Amino acid sequence: MRDYTREIDFYCRRLFPITRSITGDGNRESLKILQEIVPIDILEYPSGLQIYDWTIPDEWNIRDAWVKNSRGTTLIDFQKNNLHLVSYSTPLHKTVIYEELLGHLHYLEEMPEAIPYRTSYYEKNWGFCLSYRDFLKYFEKGESYEVFIDSDLGPGSLTIGELLIPGLSPKEYLISTYICHPSMANDNVSGMVLTAFLARELLSRSPLNYSYRVLFVPETIGSIAYCAMNTEAMRTVRAGLVISTVGGPGGFGYKQSFDPGHYINHLIEQAFFERGIGFVTYPFDIHGSDERQYSSQGFRINAATITKDKYYEYPYYHTSLDDLDFLRPENINEALTVYRRLCNKLERNLTYKNLRPDCEVMLSRHGLYPKTGGGILPAKNSPSEVDAMLWLLFYCDGKMSLFEISQQTGISLETLYETAIRLEEKSILQRI
Repeated sequence: MRDYTREIDFYCRRLFPITRSITGDGNRESLKILQEIVPIDILEYPSGLQIYDWTIPDEWNIRDAWVKNSRGTTLIDFQKNNLHLVSYSTPLHKTVIYEELLGHLHYLEEMPEAIPYRTSYYEKNWGFCLSYRDFLKYFEKGESYEVFIDSDLGPGSLTIGELLIPGLSPKEYLISTYICHPSMANDNVSGMVLTAFLARELLSRSPLNYSYRVLFVPETIGSIAYCAMNTEAMRTVRAGLVISTVGGPGGFGYKQSFDPGHYINHLIEQAFFERGIGFVTYPFDIHGSDERQYSSQGFRINAATITKDKYYEYPYYHTSLDDLDFLRPENINEALTVYRRLCNKLERNLTYKNLRPDCEVMLSRHGLYPKTGGGILPAKNSPSEVDAMLWLLFYCDGKMSLFEISQQTGISLETLYETAIRLEEKSILQRI
């Protein structure tokens, strides 16, 4: 398989410094960069639009922000790190005393070198984030501080990237990632870049057996908006992948879809086993990313997530230490290899109908049986091609998928797929 490490590194470095949020020009800039990899369509949904129980908020953009002491020394500077400002902070320019400012400062005592990531999307407020080390160094009682936030918050739109990849079947798989985090490498940039390269891989394969709906959305509000605007299409999706945190130095894992017995989970585990990769299994829970929306009662899409240093699990999560030194492009490339292998399996999970269901097909008549009979015994450990053919003819009723047949027989999905192709060429099986 092709190694994308160098290209991945190039795009990670370009995307990392951009200030993204749930709306704003940073998201548009990021999607335009990703358009260099794949032809993403950019959708805009206006502020104030009602989407189920939610309303698309006003658009937020930020130009500058800082805090200075009474001597004019800049203590917190948005230009040095965009995590310094609480996302969606309202415009402000005033002088405040220490006690008032303290309620608007965020830091982590347990991680004194890190700047935390904080937001205030749906409540008008303002705030700054800084390391605990700098808080102790620069802020003191009795001092006054000049606070400046040069932001816009008003009617605009929410921006979403969409790529529809058609296949032989209109039945779709969903691939989704989020684009709303500023300057965090594993938690945001890695998922954006991997999703784009996975989409490019799918586009290069012609023809695909299935269709794919690839989305780049602001987390939560973006997936809700997209579902609301594409309800009928989303209700027909077969299964999905939510791509997140795929570039850290730690181990692989995957979060199961809400139905642990669903084939998407089994195929992910097979992809890991075939690559010789150890992994941690995280059962589905109600916390996480956009699988919460896609799996809701109205859609019930079984959406799983393959990770490398899963969100919540690594100490740098949602801090400035989740940077380009923590993220490694070769790790994203390795995760991409697992996702590509999984997509290969999804493509092979077809459903066939036996066109000759009345008693056994005479395989020799179609050149599918050894010329000398009598010496064939059922294979116990390594099923023969004849075994695979016979099981396919027994189970292919137009409803049972190749994965389900694999589970029943112990014959690999890949072997069943290749055998089914042969039977299809002989007009014995028909693809549904």
